[in-house]
Amino acid sequence: MNEEIKLQLAKDVHSELVQDILPFWMQKMTDHENGGFYGQMDGNDRIISDAPKGGIMNARILWIFAAAYRTLKKQEYLETAIRAKEYIFKHFFDSNSGGTYWSLDYKGEPLDTKKQIYSQAFFIYALSEYFLATGDEKCKNEAINLFRLIEKHSFDKALNGYFEAYSNDWQLLTDLRLSAKDANEKKTMNTHLHILEAYTNLYRIWKDETLAFQLRNLVNIFVDKIVDSHSSHLNLFFDENWECKSTITSYGHDIESSWLLYGAALELGDSVLTEKVRKICLRIIDAAEEGLQPDGSLIYEKENATGHSDFERHWWPQAEAVVGFYNAYELSGDNKHLLKASKSYSYIQSNLIDPVNGEWYWSILSNGSVNRNGDKAGFWKCPYHNGRMCLEIMKRIG
Repeated sequence: MNEEIKLQLAKDVHSELVQDILPFWMQKMTDHENGGFYGQMDGNDRIISDAPKGGIMNARILWIFAAAYRTLKKQEYLETAIRAKEYIFKHFFDSNSGGTYWSLDYKGEPLDTKKQIYSQAFFIYALSEYFLATGDEKCKNEAINLFRLIEKHSFDKALNGYFEAYSNDWQLLTDLRLSAKDANEKKTMNTHLHILEAYTNLYRIWKDETLAFQLRNLVNIFVDKIVDSHSSHLNLFFDENWECKSTITSYGHDIESSWLLYGAALELGDSVLTEKVRKICLRIIDAAEEGLQPDGSLIYEKENATGHSDFERHWWPQAEAVVGFYNAYELSGDNKHLLKASKSYSYIQSNLIDPVNGEWYWSILSNGSVNRNGDKAGFWKCPYHNGRMCLEIMKRIG
């Protein structure tokens, strides 16, 4: 029974990746007039040709096509990855102050030149993946340079962790927020999670002692400071002294962190640390199940101060649920996690995948209708969570 479930899941995600997600981005989002990729397609499938082009979106496009090429060896994926890489090197890198810009206008000129550390991390992640796929030394070297810039400017040598955002010339900003809905605090779970993810991928191609030390440090920051010792949920926002400044539970981030954190510990090759993290990751998964619904979907978040829950089903927590539960199945051997992973993907198939126009909807509202106000593609809506889910499940099942 388990083998049938796994084989069907692997077959389904492979089909979704190669027949829907990747073709959508190649065929509908390639900007043939101004280069690179369009910055936005709205929830009604209209291309916004003059929308800004975000660094995170472009880094994630590079990552997914490099990873897809590394796995599937299709020439069209390599060609798209090359397109993304060349556009990034030509437009996103700051040749004067180092690092990458937050956004460009639709013609490729710098628009917002701040150095958001979350965004810098995604370029490390993508460039490392491109090296894994192709052996491109320039990408490896630029990823290393970005690592050194983050360590030089963002790492808090006194109190540990990483500050959030800097001006073009690397001065700490007063408005540190990643997005308008975030708290304006100096340290966040989200940025630390994606630095950890980026450093893990960089360590796969560069066994540097300082990198290993800082990656281990990030794992310990999650264990000691970010994962709540009582609830096993993640705390989201902190001041510079690591005092928690949030009361929100983000179920998608809980589940995403559970497998990324274990992957980082595993890459370091320390069996004691890996076993410690394995137990913590299973506790995080158990905590995150609080947001799991009978139909296999994962609600967005809960405001613990008021007890109010946001029942919207955003696309990305659903993707993370599939990987997170499958990872928990591998870590525990408990079949209930495999069944949850399969049910989560069934919910995605029935509700989030657009069978007519391709890709996934932004979310399903609490009343069960499609949210057309959210982008089909855009600054935050990229082939990352869903594409990565497909590749992870394919890799793990074989």
